[in-house]
Amino acid sequence: MWNRRLWFFGGAVMVGVIAVGFAVSADVANHLFRSLTERYRFAPLLVTPAGFVLIVYLTRRHFPGAQGSGIPQTIAALSASEAVRAELLSLRVATGKVLLTLLGLVCGASIGREGPSVQLGAATMFSLSRSRLFPYEGMHRGLILAGGAAGVAAAFNAPLAGVVFAIEEMSRSFEQRTVSIVVTAVIVAGVTSLAMQGDYAYFGYVHALIDLRTGIEAVALCGIAGGAAGGIFSRLLLATASGLPGPLGDFQRARPLAFAALCGFFLGALGLIHGGAAFGSGYESARAVLAGNASAEGFGPIKALATLLSYASGIPGGIFAPSLATGAGIGRDLAQLLPWAPVTALALLGMVAYFAGVVQAPLTAFVIVTEMTRESDMALPLMSCALIGYGVSRMVCPHPLYKALAQPFVRNRSMGDAKA
Repeated sequence: MWNRRLWFFGGAVMVGVIAVGFAVSADVANHLFRSLTERYRFAPLLVTPAGFVLIVYLTRRHFPGAQGSGIPQTIAALSASEAVRAELLSLRVATGKVLLTLLGLVCGASIGREGPSVQLGAATMFSLSRSRLFPYEGMHRGLILAGGAAGVAAAFNAPLAGVVFAIEEMSRSFEQRTVSIVVTAVIVAGVTSLAMQGDYAYFGYVHALIDLRTGIEAVALCGIAGGAAGGIFSRLLLATASGLPGPLGDFQRARPLAFAALCGFFLGALGLIHGGAAFGSGYESARAVLAGNASAEGFGPIKALATLLSYASGIPGGIFAPSLATGAGIGRDLAQLLPWAPVTALALLGMVAYFAGVVQAPLTAFVIVTEMTRESDMALPLMSCALIGYGVSRMVCPHPLYKALAQPFVRNRSMGDAKA
């Protein structure tokens, strides 16, 4: 019994250490790309497409299953056979995903590290199931959920968001024992992250207030606009993941490396035309909007398009951070319609509405935005906006994004097992 607990705590600590190391490395990767573009303005036209080609080649050749976010793979593993689960949550694939995500950031891809953190955390905890100390299927599933939740918590210093995300998005049904496993792993990984990086808010400490009259209008406007935009983004992303129609889809399937280069070139051009905000996770741009220092208009749609191009190319990378940045930009643009409302408050509402629209997990959207900004005075408006965004998104995109993306991973590997 004590051996099992020690192994479990050790695994959770490891997830925290890896997540912090990943976060630091991602910052370095973003800095390298910014330094390159500051010195050579037109570098993205060459570096981004060439980098996309290399990453897609390495993914398809050496790390199949590492493409995309990593959250769909983790969700698929929960209901897969043991053989398929071991393939989806291979430490080799998860490690490759992290390294390729960092390479993507060096090339300017509009991706985040949260999805890879989830898959790596799940893979790390799942590796414990190979020990005789965890002999039961229920334990294996609990370890996967705990590792994924711990990855979110440690990556963004948002422990409550990790728990809520595991419950709301990665699994729809929980036993009491599973909940305790998830919570324990999140606490241990969170404390590890806290010990290494200190107490911090991902987007800084944001303070925003809106009065009752302004609040009603702002919540409704941001909820509808953000939810609709998030639903549209999800539909487009699902379309690219399942294969584009017509000649472009034929080109995507027949020549994946050339298609990746095309996506990289358009992303590079987009960044040159509209500024460097199209590149990277969007963290700095979103933080500038929340601090009231950003004046550029149209950042939200530009970031959404940049993220779509990055995902369509087939490279690994998450969409959490880019989606939060896109939402902040949408809220900032909506400030023109409500000039009497604080821009920071509208940016927060835009973040929660768009994120809820993309992932269709309103509780996670509310909790993660609250924890990342430490803003508690707008709890009711943020929660209301998340629910409105979720409802509008469901009308635009009836299929939850991560659940739909998870299906091919189980189906393709199940077919492979059957043929074998």
